[in-house]
Amino acid sequence: MNRRHFTAVAAAAALMGSWSGSAAANTPQPPALLIVGDSLSAEYGLRRGTGWVALLEQRLQAEKRAWRVVNASISGDTTSGGRSRLPALLRQHQPKVVVIELGGNDALRGLPLNMTQDNLAHMARISREAGARVLVLGMQMPPNYGARYAEQFAQLFATVAQQEKAALVPFFLEGVANGPDPTALFQPDRIHPSEAAQPRMLDNVWPELSKLLRP
Repeated sequence: MNRRHFTAVAAAAALMGSWSGSAAANTPQPPALLIVGDSLSAEYGLRRGTGWVALLEQRLQAEKRAWRVVNASISGDTTSGGRSRLPALLRQHQPKVVVIELGGNDALRGLPLNMTQDNLAHMARISREAGARVLVLGMQMPPNYGARYAEQFAQLFATVAQQEKAALVPFFLEGVANGPDPTALFQPDRIHPSEAAQPRMLDNVWPELSKLLRP
């Protein structure tokens, strides 16, 4: 190969490489599905890839639904923490769907219910204003917290969903925490669901979430 031919080939290769890189850069990313939760969504105590969010990603791939799942869940997080983190997450990922799975740690810490409700409502509102559809995952407290408190806590999720036009899963741990043996699907701490519980948790979320994932 003479020098002139080599130069021409090199230039063509460089041009093709530049075009390929530009085309890849211009390829639109799938829409983002943002999950803001606590240890229930952060795979606390589980093998990586076995939590309900990882199972959700697998289901989306199996159904050939082009969604980019962003799991922004942090173990121990409260609604106050989620509220403070959410604006930056919305700017960074620009999600089309936001799943809010928070509130359980508020109750465990005895935080005021009106504060929990206000934080959840604020998160749902700014997500919707950012152009996202919102799904709120409701939680319940055991009876030993007091019947009145447990009732008010469970109701606040429904109130937020109604006020902020969000979809709702009334009880995220349905069939897990209220089964015949309440400890069967939990880790030894009796707080965090086991690996065996994760498919049921996804099944609880899926009916409402799948509606929001439609074009």
